[in-house]
Amino acid sequence: MCGLAGWVSLRRDLTRHTGIASAMTRTLECRGPDEHGLWASAHALLGHQRLSIIDLEGGKQPMAAVPDAPDAPVVTYTGEIYNFRELRGELERLGHRFRTASDTEVLLHCYLEWGEDFTQRLNGMYAFALWDPRTERLLLVRDRMGVKPLYYFLTDDGILFGSEPKAILSHPEAEAVVDADGLREMFSIVKTPGHAVFRGMREVRPATVVRFDERGLSEYEYWRLTAREHTDDLPTTIGRVRELLEDIVERQLVADVTVGTLLSGGLDSSAVTALAARALAAQGEQRPLRAFSVDFTGHSERFEANVQWEDPDTPFAIEVARHVGAEHVVVELDSDDVLDPEVRAKVLRAQDLPVSTGDMEYSLYLLCRALRERMTVALSGEAADELFGGYTWFHDKAAVEADTFPWHHPFEQAGGIGALRDAGIWDRLGLGEYIKQRYAEALAEVPRLDGEQGLEARMREVGYLNITRWENFLLDRKDRMSMAVSLEVRVPFTDHRLVDYVFNVPWAMKTHDGREKSLLRAAMRGILPDSVLDRKKNPYPSTQDVTYELALRRMVEGLLTEGSPVLGLVSADAVRKLLDRPVGAYAMGGPWSARAVLERLLEFDAWVTRYGVRVEL
Repeated sequence: MCGLAGWVSLRRDLTRHTGIASAMTRTLECRGPDEHGLWASAHALLGHQRLSIIDLEGGKQPMAAVPDAPDAPVVTYTGEIYNFRELRGELERLGHRFRTASDTEVLLHCYLEWGEDFTQRLNGMYAFALWDPRTERLLLVRDRMGVKPLYYFLTDDGILFGSEPKAILSHPEAEAVVDADGLREMFSIVKTPGHAVFRGMREVRPATVVRFDERGLSEYEYWRLTAREHTDDLPTTIGRVRELLEDIVERQLVADVTVGTLLSGGLDSSAVTALAARALAAQGEQRPLRAFSVDFTGHSERFEANVQWEDPDTPFAIEVARHVGAEHVVVELDSDDVLDPEVRAKVLRAQDLPVSTGDMEYSLYLLCRALRERMTVALSGEAADELFGGYTWFHDKAAVEADTFPWHHPFEQAGGIGALRDAGIWDRLGLGEYIKQRYAEALAEVPRLDGEQGLEARMREVGYLNITRWENFLLDRKDRMSMAVSLEVRVPFTDHRLVDYVFNVPWAMKTHDGREKSLLRAAMRGILPDSVLDRKKNPYPSTQDVTYELALRRMVEGLLTEGSPVLGLVSADAVRKLLDRPVGAYAMGGPWSARAVLERLLEFDAWVTRYGVRVEL
């Protein structure tokens, strides 16, 4: 994995501004600490920070299709193309010759052979900027599911781009300004594709090519979910899911460095860990797979079940590791760890925005940091819940029937929306109307099957909303927390072949045993212990330690006496109203609770102050 940044201007000589492009790129050093590279021409500057994963010596970037040729296409690329070996073989049969063993060079030769249509052939997670001097055209391309981020910002005579907003904001022509619409996006828990919060900045949408040349900017999708009739019976469907997952995990183990897994003890991460262990054993690997979990000190003793969390994770993670023969490492944290000012500052820096899920982000950062001390690549179970129907809101009638994003129902139940109202943020920003607008836009995109009605039609909508909105929110969080410590995380459940297949499986088949994620459970039967297969879905762990809440309260109280930027958004009386709730009212934690609003206020204060953000309401 790597970081990329750059600048294109068709009206000035950029060879005189290489220092600016180099500085933009170096803001992403955490994404790629191994090497810094810069390619310069009169109208384009491409920067790269490399994390060496494949072809450690030969894969240096930016890379030109033909070395030292001034008119050769050049790319700065981050991610992995999992089918690069098949593509390389096909290209060699067509007469192409390669000088490295990297997937980056394969990507360039795909462009030379097939032009912009080469995106159709890629299987992987990637974001890249490709400059073609022959046409003076820039292509910004993002993978189908949006695993890897990519942002851009139009200037008076060109375009800036980068893996993260911080790279663009380091350019003197880009200002960190946030208006009411940006704040609405931050506080609404929607994750609108293409929205980047900062005014003037955009995120390349998943499965999209952004083209910039003398005619200006244009964009188009090269892939999208489509509705098709599912003709496989249940046994065939279960078998196909298992077959796809086996192939996907095996492909994603390819690396010239050590690969491990993130293992919570839930079905998704356990499936990935089990399949990875089996694939490595089949390849003759002698060392056990390493699997990493996170837990909070005393969590099992103080744990209280609620609508989201039914039981602690760690005992199940231990059982899975023993079952598959993995070496299991538990990263144990306490409240002091997630309250550490240095940790919180690094997480804010990684996100470029206030945190969305409170202690979950800090603990995820610390988990990734501990893992990075032992390896460079890890496989994770993100995206299975969105695809197979794992969340509570897939199975709650009120959430399914609500005329809004289904995850807003547990947010309302857990007090999160009430806390936004108490703070005055809901009405001040008009969040109700904003969410309604974004929801209508999302529904208008949903691909539909002729004749599909009732619950099946609604669950297709719910699935689409989760895959294109909620999933991108979680993928972005995982990318930022992992890349903040130079760890590459791969997500097998985002393989577009699996997504396309499962999206079209009828809801009745996805819940054939009356449970959540029935298809995935059936596909993993015999590979995982029954105790894990039959376990209720649990989200990523969140602390229930009341001392954490008390510390948050003290910090929020401090905002009332220090002239905080928060008081430009909400009144002191509104903040006191939040603090008047009894201690323990926020114990649930996570993205659904009122406690998350306290987190957001603290992070908003730090964000405006440290980033020099100008808020214009």
